Amino acid sequence: MTYSTRPHDPSSGAVIALLRDWLPQQRWFAGKGRPLRGVGVVHSLEVVSGDPALHHTVLRVEHGADPEHYQLLLGVRESLPARLAHASIGRLPNGNCLYDAVYDAEVTRWLPERFAAADTVGPLSFHRRRAEAPDPASVGLVIAAEQSNTSIVFGDDVILKLFRRLVPGVNPDLEVSIALAGAGSRRIPAPVAWFEMPFPNDEHQPTTLGMLQEYLRTGTDGWELAKTSVRDLYAGQEVRGPRPSAHESGGDFAGESFRLGAATAEVHADLARSLPTAAAGPAELAAIARDMERRLDAAAEAVPDLAPFADRLREAYADLEELGRDDHPVALQRIHGDFHLGQVMRTATRWVLIDFEGEPARPLSERRSLHSPLRDIAAMLRSFDYAARHLLAGGGGFWGRGAPAPHLVRRAEEWATRNRDAFCAGYADAGPFDPRTEPVLLRAFETDKAVYEVMYESGNRPSWLPVPMSAVRRLSERSPQPH
Repeated sequence: MTYSTRPHDPSSGAVIALLRDWLPQQRWFAGKGRPLRGVGVVHSLEVVSGDPALHHTVLRVEHGADPEHYQLLLGVRESLPARLAHASIGRLPNGNCLYDAVYDAEVTRWLPERFAAADTVGPLSFHRRRAEAPDPASVGLVIAAEQSNTSIVFGDDVILKLFRRLVPGVNPDLEVSIALAGAGSRRIPAPVAWFEMPFPNDEHQPTTLGMLQEYLRTGTDGWELAKTSVRDLYAGQEVRGPRPSAHESGGDFAGESFRLGAATAEVHADLARSLPTAAAGPAELAAIARDMERRLDAAAEAVPDLAPFADRLREAYADLEELGRDDHPVALQRIHGDFHLGQVMRTATRWVLIDFEGEPARPLSERRSLHSPLRDIAAMLRSFDYAARHLLAGGGGFWGRGAPAPHLVRRAEEWATRNRDAFCAGYADAGPFDPRTEPVLLRAFETDKAVYEVMYESGNRPSWLPVPMSAVRRLSERSPQPH
């Protein structure tokens, strides 16, 4: 497809040259550290003309085996005001400024206007799920903490998640959110609208570009709440006299963990009612175990610290495969897929689960496939461990340099154990089963997650490696009780 553009054509060589330098510096760009072999514009449509102008653009980027596609809102101004200096991409040969227009409320208001009209602009189609439309006069404000995408708050009620890296098809976040809203779930931000376009060069693949959903004004990130709890607990260890335990200090978080477990069980139940389910038999469980073992072998080769524990960790995968031979079918369904304390929010009234996109680096087919809900549960258990130990990571020892103080390590373990148990108890209270009654599955999924974390920390944050290694030691020392 080809669309007419104004004189500042985003497909020009000057624009491409600027984008090649700018793209690797963006937080949402997945190809960091790999040389760019090619950058090209495969779609460009001027949607706001004049000064400023706004171009909706899709780039094709080649830096690996398969090309990737990225969505941009490119702005052009004769001069860039100081408030947009941080969004600058560069200066064009004619002297105009090219910039990342998601930060420019003057042009991003075009988006709520299109959602309100539910219209079509070129190949872009805007859809509303609810009758009430977003206020076209709303001013857009970018949320700075976003990693893989860009989120823009419009007014007080709605937030737009703009998907940066595009893959053909419906984004799982939109698909799952609509299914859960249809089931009446109050455990998600209500989906309001979305927009899409055919994937470049494939008119039969409508591709989600962004979704508008309820903005949780009173929401607080679960990771931040857990960190505060742990910090309060550690601070309590410095007072004179007997040191309080987690449930005796201001650092107790178990009540919230219980409620979060219940919220997770409710979402899993709604997903099982609303989307396809299946059962994994011996062949499927064996395949899952083999995939886990391959990841362990690769990690043990790459991270020498892991190698001494590899044989014991393999027992978890062997037990999983044996579970299939024992005629123990495992329920499969759609799950969150990238579950941790940063993917939940505590509002004034409830816990809410967010970001059902799955792990963005994984293929869309894998993110939309069916898994055991215990995979989500194991991931959250690992997140509690990270929350408990994050202040001890990095060699600072929280209160000074060197290794963490032994009594703080004990308190971290106590906090993690208490909150992991509370989460499982809450899940059991609201769901169809207690995760602790499935020790083989839970250990296998938690081991697989810990192995992934070892690989990640070794390559990205070596000072954090002791966090997953503590889990590796724990998981290698115990065997689950027979089911």
